[in-house]
Amino acid sequence: MENKELIDRGVCTSEWGCCAKLHATNWLNDITGTLDSENLIEVRFKNTRKDFFVNVNNLKLNPGDLVAVEANPGHDIGIVSLTGELVGRQMKKHKPTIINGELRKIYRKARPLDIKKWREAIALEYETMIKSRKIASGLKLNMKIGDVEYQGDRTKAIFYYIADERVDFRNLIKVLADTFSIRIEMKQIGARQEAGRIGGIGPCGRELCCSTWISSFISVTTNAARYQEISLNPQKLAGQCGKLKCCLNFEVDSYIDAQKDFPPTNIPLRTEIGDYQFFKADIFKGIYWYTVRNENSTGQVALPVEAVKKIQKLNKAGKKPEKLISADVAVTNSNEETFLNMVNQEDLDRFNLTKKKIRNRKQRKNSRNQQRKKR
Repeated sequence: MENKELIDRGVCTSEWGCCAKLHATNWLNDITGTLDSENLIEVRFKNTRKDFFVNVNNLKLNPGDLVAVEANPGHDIGIVSLTGELVGRQMKKHKPTIINGELRKIYRKARPLDIKKWREAIALEYETMIKSRKIASGLKLNMKIGDVEYQGDRTKAIFYYIADERVDFRNLIKVLADTFSIRIEMKQIGARQEAGRIGGIGPCGRELCCSTWISSFISVTTNAARYQEISLNPQKLAGQCGKLKCCLNFEVDSYIDAQKDFPPTNIPLRTEIGDYQFFKADIFKGIYWYTVRNENSTGQVALPVEAVKKIQKLNKAGKKPEKLISADVAVTNSNEETFLNMVNQEDLDRFNLTKKKIRNRKQRKNSRNQQRKKR
């Protein structure tokens, strides 16, 4: 099979697994373990589906080899993605499919006839998905079929669907089985999993994390945005799946650790001049900004966290400082460049400079032409 077709299917043929989402670097490939660990093989199928099998026939298998494996019923075609000692460790992370207390088996390396049948099955997936969507719409089911995956021997197909509520698809299964003459398996996925299967570009300009490397989705709440002092704007916090962005969880632990010893922000600071209320915070620099109550944010005072604690203790004891003094270290010059600007790429007037040069050239040329005419 051509590499392009495998990549479109979400499976990588290279040993390094550069285009596979569930790739694991085999950093134990030079270690020979027990006989049981050497017989365990990780096999990858379409997109995010992978499983673990036993090499009962002691075949010489390398990452990228096409193999025929045991399925229920019949056999499936997959690609070897991992071998050796690391497979046992991966099985603790991803639960394998066990039938009658045993792992499923690898039958053989895929034969040309197996590969031909597999390619024909892959070619049917898109057309099957479109037809199944029309059938579901005709039955007035509140669901969306997002993807279809055929088994390697074309005897079974997995239909991935998304639904907001519980759906009775017993009648749908009968119609699909009669239409396509195969066994049907329905598998529900969430909005995040669907976005991961479809893919796309995020607002950061990079490919979606859910379609490249995230394999387990953790619930995201608005508390993650509050800890990071991010504006609670639903349009900015939501990803392409309509749910809260997964990247809100990436740095929240660092923000929580940094704010362990921070004073509360809902307590105003009382001085002889007036009361100051909390405006914003720079968490990693440990600085709070305060403004005079009932006034706009033009007069901001920057205070280190330790200074805020001291003033709150004074207020608790019934004492008031004369006024708040802004810390000099709090406000840094935003115009300072932290890198060497060689080609003025950050200069807002860089395009105007070129226009001035062109204008000066035209003026010089016109003046020369006028002097020639006078002569």
